[in-house]
Formats: sequence, C-alpha cells, structure tokens
Amino acid sequence: MIDYRFIKEHLEAVKKNIAQRNMRANADAVVSLFEKRTKLVTLIHGLQEKRNANANAMKQKLSDEERKRLIEEGKSIKDSIASSQAELNQTEEELETEGSKIPNMAHPDAPVGNVDSDNLQVKVWGKPTEFAFTPKDHIQIGQDLDLIDFDKATKVSGSKFYYLKNEAVFLEQALVLYALNTLRKHGFTPFITPDVAREEILSGIGFNPRGNESNVYTLEGENSCLIATAEITLGGYHCDEILPKDKLPLMYCGLSHCFRREAGAAGQFSKGLYRVHQFTKVEMFVYCLPEQSDAIHEKLRLIEEEIFEGLGIPFRVVDTCTGDLGAPAYRKWDIEAWMPGRNGGEWGEVTSTSNCTDYQSRRLNVRYKDDDGKNKYVHMLNGTAVAVSRALVAILENFQNEDGSVTVPEVLRPICGFDVIRPKNEKVY
Repeated sequence: MIDYRFIKEHLEAVKKNIAQRNMRANADAVVSLFEKRTKLVTLIHGLQEKRNANANAMKQKLSDEERKRLIEEGKSIKDSIASSQAELNQTEEELETEGSKIPNMAHPDAPVGNVDSDNLQVKVWGKPTEFAFTPKDHIQIGQDLDLIDFDKATKVSGSKFYYLKNEAVFLEQALVLYALNTLRKHGFTPFITPDVAREEILSGIGFNPRGNESNVYTLEGENSCLIATAEITLGGYHCDEILPKDKLPLMYCGLSHCFRREAGAAGQFSKGLYRVHQFTKVEMFVYCLPEQSDAIHEKLRLIEEEIFEGLGIPFRVVDTCTGDLGAPAYRKWDIEAWMPGRNGGEWGEVTSTSNCTDYQSRRLNVRYKDDDGKNKYVHMLNGTAVAVSRALVAILENFQNEDGSVTVPEVLRPICGFDVIRPKNEKVY
C-alpha cells in the first residue's frame, strides 16, 4: 500500500505509474476518499470536544430549563457522532479497498513495457548448452529414468501434481541443502515455515486470497490459505511489531511447500515441472532500513547468481518491465536458466528478487523507531534461492547425456551421494 498523502501530492505520477504497469486502479477515487476521511475525522474530533464541553456543563448548578436544554443537546451530539462514525467506517473501508489496488511506484530505471518480452537483459552467464544429439525435455527424461510420475499424480491429486521418485528425491533434498548452506554462509537465519497463513497476512503481502483472479488455495471456513511462497509467512513473522533499528537488516530464509492454483496457466511451456500446483522452495526475505534496500536488492540477486553459477547452469538476468511487475514490487530482477527442452532451447524463469520498499510493511504494520524517536516503516525484500521444481527442469535438460543418463552437478554430488543418474530396469515400489 502506498501512503495516501503521497498519492494526493503526486497524483499525476501515480496515475502514470498505474498506466505503465498495465493495472486498473482509480487514484482519483483514493484522493477523494482520503480527503473525505480527513474531513470526517476532523468533524468527529470537533463533536467529541462539544460532547466533553456538554458533559462538563452538566456538572454545574443549573436550572431545570438549562439542564433540559443540555440533555437534548447532548443527545443530538451523540447521534451526530454515531452517524459520522458510521460514515467514517464506510469511507475507510472504501478507501482501503481502492487504495489496495494502487501498485507500488516503479523504480525509475525499470524498463517500461507490458509483457515479459519487454524485459531488459542485463547479464548472461555461461553459454547455452549444445549437444551432439537431439536433446530431450525434462518430461521425457524423467519418465525414461523413472524419476517423475505425472500420470499417477493426476490420478491421485489432479493435473499439475507430480511424484518424484528414486534419485530425483535425493536431488530435491540436495538442492534444498545446497541453497540453505549458501544462505547460511551469507548470514541468513533459516526457518521452516508453516504452509498455511491467515488471509489478512496474504492481503498484507499483496496476494489476493479470494476471487477468480486469486492464485492461492483458500481453506474453507478457516479464514486462511495454503501459502504460495514463504515470502508470505516470513513477511508476516513481524506483523504489528516495532523492530529495533540496530538489529536491521534482518535476513531470513524459509523452506516451505508452495501451493498455486495457476488458473488459466496453459501452453507448452507450462507443461511438466515448470508450472505446477505444489513445489518446494527456499525463499530469502529481508527487513531493512529504507536507505539499505537498494544495496540489499543487488545482494539478493548476486546470491541467486552464485547459486546457479555453482550448479553450472547457463542463465541470464533480466530487469523486469513495469507491466510485468507484481503490485508490491518497486523493482524486480529475474534469473532465467537455459532450458534445452523448451521449443528447441529457450530461457525459462527460475528465480526472482523484488524490492517492495514499504508497500508491504504499511499493510502489515512493521516499523522501526528512528533516531528522531518516530516510528517509520521498514523496507521489505524477497528473493528465490531455489524453486526446486524449476531447478530440476534446468538440471535434467542441461546435464543429459547421449546414453540417456544425467550427470549430477558437482556441488550436489556430496549431498545426494551419486554422480550420475543412469537408466535402470523398472522398479516396483
């Protein structure tokens, strides 16, 4: 959520930002409702002062006529306060609804555009993998090596679910430990977070918990949802708290399952493990001072690069365009890994990191006490260390061999305990 005063004072810039981000929001309505709320608050304060003056007057020695007049006046003031408070409550509800639609301001250097093809490539690491044979996609590799079973998962759970089997189980665990050990080296505090969060926490982070456009699973009658990312649970961890300034930045990483409806997500690039309803992820999350957030955002991106460089997977970094930013993000970097099985070889997103400035902390009421004694909102940032399902896509497709085997990235071998995944006879479990 953006500060309402900022919207009022920078109305044209806010409206331009909404247009550039290809979103629907009514900044004029927010300003109108904000001004109405301000007037109502002032009116109620004035009525409360009159009520207090009336109550004090009633304590004086009065004639019957004067007392009767004050009683009637007191009733009138009470009725006015009640009706004005009801109007204020309705106005605040409308203001919050309209205000929540206003996206964060975009970084001035973020490329302006409407679709992901407008993202700006800023770095490439490694060269796209070349093969002396026709490479397979991860779906075929997973089936041939008995690593992934989509058919049985569809029978048991529905489409876009999967079973990992055999060596893939150890690969997932190795990726998690590799990411956690990397983040521990960088000073992150590790968490295993709940897979469920209250709806108000999701709303505070910027996820829509209900409606056709929601990407999350709501738990019926529970006022809670399955989380789509540990950003939600880590971001809610300090909800309604004032953090010590000298303890910032707080750098957390969370391991969780992630559940996403992916409604409307179709097409050949959504097949297999790339876009699923459930996956495992290690997420980075940072609470910091406003003046720290730009540098920390760069640090999160470099950590993501370090992880994929260590895996030996070619990737590129893109500066996400305004129309492809989520509402809370001020700026977002994506890492896209080379995926040989995508349309003969294409880049596919594997991580992202966003600086959300104080957009989320205003909704979640996470503040710090500054040196001037005032409570101010922290900045909040998030970043993917490893989304396991997409990392597996990149590993299987880039490290496949002509004989059908897959070589395990060197950094994962000590953790998973094998160097190569070879074709095997059918196993029964």
